[in-house]
Amino acid sequence: MKTYSELIQLPSLVERFNYLKLGGLVGQETFGFERYLNQTFYHTEIWKRVRNSVIVRDNGCEFGLANYPIAGRIIVHHMNPVDSDDIIYQREILLNPEFLICVGDRTHNAIHYGSFDLLPQDPIERKKNDTCPWKQGKGERVI
Repeated sequence: MKTYSELIQLPSLVERFNYLKLGGLVGQETFGFERYLNQTFYHTEIWKRVRNSVIVRDNGCEFGLANYPIAGRIIVHHMNPVDSDDIIYQREILLNPEFLICVGDRTHNAIHYGSFDLLPQDPIERKKNDTCPWKQGKGERVI
């Protein structure tokens, strides 16, 4: 069982991704014709309260890492796959923040589809005039 307490011990985005990615579970049917169960659950007041508390705990950042704020939609991801029985029997895995983490939409897809390319990338370190092909070195103009 994957936990928040274990996840936050991992220092990098890549390590946290590797901890959470669903190796080989892509396309596994979890709800099928019972999809209404999870859709109903995600509209309950108790889910909304827990979701908001997880977003506050993680400061709205990818995997709770301060250097990776989520710019778009924040998804509170169940770190362990949830199925219809978990919802029917209201198992702890649903609402315990120990099993939840904030991710962005692309990161959520990366976890489910195993694509490292979807993860946020560190910003490119820029240098003076590096985007100006007609300028060189110390800002000198090339004619």
